[in-house]
Amino acid sequence: MAPPPLKQLTTLCSSKPSPVTTLLFFIIICVLGFYTFHSSSSSSFSATSSLRNSVRYRQFLLSSASNYTVASYLRSLTLHPHLAGTEPSSETVRYVESHFRDLGFETHSIRYDALLSYPKYASLTARLPNGSVVQIPLSENVEGVVKPYHAYSPSGTAYGVAVFVNYGRDEDYRALAAMGVTVAGCIAVVRKGEFPRGVVVAKAEANGVKGVLLYADSDGYRQGFERGTVMRGIGDPLSPGWAAIDGAERLNLNDSEVLRKFPKIPSMPLSAEAAEIILSSLDTASVPPEWRDTTIKLGTAAVGPGGPTYLNFTYQGERKIATIHNVLAVIKGLEEPDRFVIMGNHRDAWSFGAVDPNSGTAALLDIARRFALLRKLGWSPRRTLLLCSWDAEEFGMIGSTEWVEQNIVNLGTKAVAYLNVDCAVQGPGFFSGATPQLDDLLHEVTAQVEDPDVKGATVYDTWTATNGIGNIERLGALNSDFAAFVQHAGVPSIDVYYGRDFPVYHTAFDTYDWMASYGDPLFHRHAAVGSIWGLLALRLADDLILPFSYVSYANQLQAYRDILNDILDGSVSLQSLSTSIHEFKSAAEEIENEAKRLREQETFTAVALFQTRALNDRLMLAERGFLDVDGLRGRTWFKHLVYGPSSDYESALSYFPGIADAVSESMKMNQSEGQGVIQHEIWRVVRAITRAATALKGELS
Repeated sequence: MAPPPLKQLTTLCSSKPSPVTTLLFFIIICVLGFYTFHSSSSSSFSATSSLRNSVRYRQFLLSSASNYTVASYLRSLTLHPHLAGTEPSSETVRYVESHFRDLGFETHSIRYDALLSYPKYASLTARLPNGSVVQIPLSENVEGVVKPYHAYSPSGTAYGVAVFVNYGRDEDYRALAAMGVTVAGCIAVVRKGEFPRGVVVAKAEANGVKGVLLYADSDGYRQGFERGTVMRGIGDPLSPGWAAIDGAERLNLNDSEVLRKFPKIPSMPLSAEAAEIILSSLDTASVPPEWRDTTIKLGTAAVGPGGPTYLNFTYQGERKIATIHNVLAVIKGLEEPDRFVIMGNHRDAWSFGAVDPNSGTAALLDIARRFALLRKLGWSPRRTLLLCSWDAEEFGMIGSTEWVEQNIVNLGTKAVAYLNVDCAVQGPGFFSGATPQLDDLLHEVTAQVEDPDVKGATVYDTWTATNGIGNIERLGALNSDFAAFVQHAGVPSIDVYYGRDFPVYHTAFDTYDWMASYGDPLFHRHAAVGSIWGLLALRLADDLILPFSYVSYANQLQAYRDILNDILDGSVSLQSLSTSIHEFKSAAEEIENEAKRLREQETFTAVALFQTRALNDRLMLAERGFLDVDGLRGRTWFKHLVYGPSSDYESALSYFPGIADAVSESMKMNQSEGQGVIQHEIWRVVRAITRAATALKGELS
């Protein structure tokens, strides 16, 4: 397919302006520059004039959006595959670094030496019931793209009967057992569901399976293999809790803490086409009806004279120390340079990465361009902005996690918020995730950005009409770079993106041509995501009083408490939890009233500015209160007691991970012991909420 029609894009945007447009931009620059100079020379701080300036800068940020430029950035980023730790990946490091530098930003890269994983050899043959032997294809045969594999899968050979285990959940294995099917010693063929790959392999291992072949249902691109990691946890496996910088301590590969991160049985991705060769040969006539809801043709005839289908599966890989690089651009804050608003996207990809992640990288580069234009107007952020390009996210959020671990003290005292974009555009429809104190800000910002698909509507209009005003996801999963910021450092965070479940995910077909043909042909969604991301950053960097609402957080906690009460059905007391949430809401309402009074002031004296700074610190630090120094039981790196991954991925609770774990563990205990374990975890959450409330109050007891 030919590259997308950039000339056509040019006619649909203002990236190559007419003489009239050029004149208008010149007038805007002159007026804003004059205004900024005279405002900065005033002897007193005017809240009204500051707000006027901020509004003008936001309007300019929106008007400077260009689908042409973001398309050109994406084209350059996706010329070749760029797997983390490889030379082609180094080329993208240099591209991003030079872009930031050319715009005049203070720029630097940070090197880490982390344990990564690469394939060396794989083969899969099937002996079908009719006695024929088939070599199963294990590659898309696209030049330069790494062969399909699961990072950190152990090397090994597995031979056994093929068994279809649906999504590989506990209930699926129970259903097979009820049908009299023994999976121990077999090779499981699994279709992708909600579980992470590592969890799918762990459950198979626990059921005695010898190897796992995982495929994704797909109506198109049936030849695509979905690569991914099967490591448990995030960050460099050899430096858990500290950064993998030069000269740092590294655990031995045979250390028990390292080994428990990796599965003990080999696994591989399969294409839908390859999976069908196997599954169409199996006797699946007696499986539950819902298992047949798949694009794969399942076998229906009884097993023939040749017996079941046998698979011979071999995988050889290597784990080695590889060098990765984060690239950071710094826009120093004028009034509060020691307060940081962090924007991040990862740069590495399994293949060309047009969707994942370089749609987000292109948006980040375009935001940098827009910020550079703002600086020419005289803008400097009140607080420092960091634009971060992370590496090795695909292996387990390694680049961002190492950076968080390296900067944990300063992040704990100085980080205002983290704004994440991974795949900026996967298709239609806006989605977001956030810690709850940022919900209102998300609503306000999306109401200012034109919807890229619906004329005359804002992103907020179509988003809330489709998904409802309360449908903001929370950030307790391990699926992007916000994880370390929220779950380890307790930094308020947001994640935004367009579209879900695109068919070329992690395959060799995640290309610029696919994006230009299907994902976002005119690149208007890219421009919209950039505008939302940039406005969020401007509000958090420039608003005199941080735009946080902890009343939203309190309401969310109350909703969690109500759901937990239904699950526990009165077996454990939640009175202490209810009391702590009530106290937290009172503190949230009090600080909101305080913020409202300060916002209503026309001018700010030195004393008022000091009061504002103190109030902002309370707003910024309250999220840290939800951290517990001991972390989750058995997984101490995860510190957040409200948002984090449960060890039981089938838990009905997607929050309070410690309580979720305790509820699952209690099923294996007598009633008294189980209730005691749950009650203890509830008390830990109570103390966390109380700490957050105390931070909002800002007073010592």
